[in-house]
Amino acid sequence: MFDWDVLLPDFWSILDAVPVTLAMALTIFVFSTLVGGLFALIEHRRIPVLRHLVTGYKVVFKGVPMVVAIFLAYYGLPPALHFVAGLFGIEVNGHSLPNWVIIVVALSACVAAFQAEVVKGALNSFDSGQSDAAHSLGYSNGQLFRRVLFPQIIVSAIPDLANSFMVIMKALSLAFAIEVVDIFAQAQLTAALNFYYLEAFILAALFYMVIAYVVTKIADLLEARLRIRT
Repeated sequence: MFDWDVLLPDFWSILDAVPVTLAMALTIFVFSTLVGGLFALIEHRRIPVLRHLVTGYKVVFKGVPMVVAIFLAYYGLPPALHFVAGLFGIEVNGHSLPNWVIIVVALSACVAAFQAEVVKGALNSFDSGQSDAAHSLGYSNGQLFRRVLFPQIIVSAIPDLANSFMVIMKALSLAFAIEVVDIFAQAQLTAALNFYYLEAFILAALFYMVIAYVVTKIADLLEARLRIRT
């Protein structure tokens, strides 16, 4: 039976994992967006060789399940770090790498493939005639990007970027596979102590729903303000 008395203690227990989860999600979001944005620019400008490498990267990381990528990073990243450091004569114990760093690296690599598509779609929506007009006014490529291109593509990309953040939040539930505690993992640990699993998972779902609501509202406000400026 559902027990209301455990909700408050479980709430405070699960709440402890919220800041850590948000910090990891934000870090992954920033890294994956930067890498994905770079990949999108490479494809948009059709840079030889690099364009094919980006395409291959996206095929690999779109096809590999995130949980598989996590375990590949868990078992492969420490020895790889040790090997690369050894090439430069640096002694590094790769196995001392914190598990949360492995999660950040693994999920950033996976999400970057999808972020590249988000940014690529935003770039393709940009009217190339505006570039010609800007160049005719004497704009350099840097000025074109800062004053014309970037403000428009970021507005187009905001809804999809907000969705990507929530995908990252949910993907972090896989982190418990290598003993990294997020909201979902904390709910599991809390329920394991008192055996009230339904209550704990309902609270975890509510936390995710509140975060999704806040992220959506922030994205809507940001999009509205940027549209006014552009």
